[in-house]
Amino acid sequence: MRAVVQRVSRASVAVDGSVVGAIDEPGLVVLVGATHTDTEAQADKLAAKIWGLRILEGEASCSDVGAPLLVVSQFTLYADTRKGRRPSWSAAAPGEVAEPLVEEFVGALRRRGARVETGVFGAHMDVALAGDGPVTLIVEA
Repeated sequence: MRAVVQRVSRASVAVDGSVVGAIDEPGLVVLVGATHTDTEAQADKLAAKIWGLRILEGEASCSDVGAPLLVVSQFTLYADTRKGRRPSWSAAAPGEVAEPLVEEFVGALRRRGARVETGVFGAHMDVALAGDGPVTLIVEA
């Protein structure tokens, strides 16, 4: 699994003009994608890594200070742009494989005590965020 993690001061995600998830305090936005060979164990490992990342103010982690996370599924993280101008999506897991893995990732965060907001899997989402830093990392498990 792969994630792009951004430190934010606030963020929200809307579907069809309605906010479905939001954080209004410093935390992390996590764009997460899965490929065909990913497993629930990798989803758990990725959740543990992100929960413990010391990238908040004062080198704190979400686990240290109880900061919220906004998780948004993003199959485009597995785009292959090496050839031509049109990305290939063949490395991205199909929805029936990816959705349970994203749900496991969110569940693993919540089992650790995380406050997690989410988007809607497979929906066209409007993601708004106020980057803090900026701090942006790519994390893989």
